[in-house]
Amino acid sequence: MSTRAATEYRYEKLTWPEINDAIEMGKVCIVPCGAVEQHGPHLPLDVDLVCPTGIAKGAGQQIPDKMLVLPIVAYGYTGHVMDFPGTINSDYQNFMNHVLDITRSLAYHGFKKIILLNGHGSNMPNLNLVARRTNLETDAECILSAWWELLSVDKDFMPDWRESKFPGGCAHACELETSLYLYLDEDNVRKEKIRNGTISFNEENSPFNYVDLMCQGPATIVSWTSSYSDTGVLGEAELATVEKGKAAYDEAVKQLVALVSWFKDRPKDERQSHHRKPPTMPMPWRQQTT
Repeated sequence: MSTRAATEYRYEKLTWPEINDAIEMGKVCIVPCGAVEQHGPHLPLDVDLVCPTGIAKGAGQQIPDKMLVLPIVAYGYTGHVMDFPGTINSDYQNFMNHVLDITRSLAYHGFKKIILLNGHGSNMPNLNLVARRTNLETDAECILSAWWELLSVDKDFMPDWRESKFPGGCAHACELETSLYLYLDEDNVRKEKIRNGTISFNEENSPFNYVDLMCQGPATIVSWTSSYSDTGVLGEAELATVEKGKAAYDEAVKQLVALVSWFKDRPKDERQSHHRKPPTMPMPWRQQTT
């Protein structure tokens, strides 16, 4: 077995014999998923690429013997943001099929633990279904997490870290995303253009209809971004700092390392059939391979 497979966390930097070594090591594959999407006047279009990739690489550098980071899925589901120039939309079916092709390929080669690390909020329902289908249609296990969800593992982190109001202060191009981007790629932030942005329906103070990265209302209307934001900034970007970005990065990396370490050696849940008589026909949809 090559030492390269044990020390390299970048999937695409391995050769095919080294991939065989990584499979034998039981490495967990991280598939970052993002989007090319507007993030207000102060942040570039690549926020949802830079953030999950930066966190995945940070974890990979710490535990290269346990994980591989794949190249990011760069284009996500962003149709609701198309009123803001620069946003690139991938049809939701194309997006899900694309990511599912990736997880199926990994499972076929022998990788049995896969994490979808998301960087774009509206990818979440689509990726949730991809993870579920991967679990049912392959012999691999797949889980989904957004990078900001890792900040909620330690229940004390966000209350101590956050200064912006809840809900709405951390939603999009906000205190959190701007801080992390400042830490990861400060030179590309248009600092003179950092301004807070309001979410018009949050101002209704409805117990049902509100949005924040950390929690969404139980009956939130998800429609065109331009219908509730004039600038594309959703939250209190003016509270962002490099120091906050480093703290968020360190916490997300720490929790991703812990997630990979837990997931890698966790025994797979075993399926059981409860039919009195064995079914006499194939599963009525694409079934798990054996």
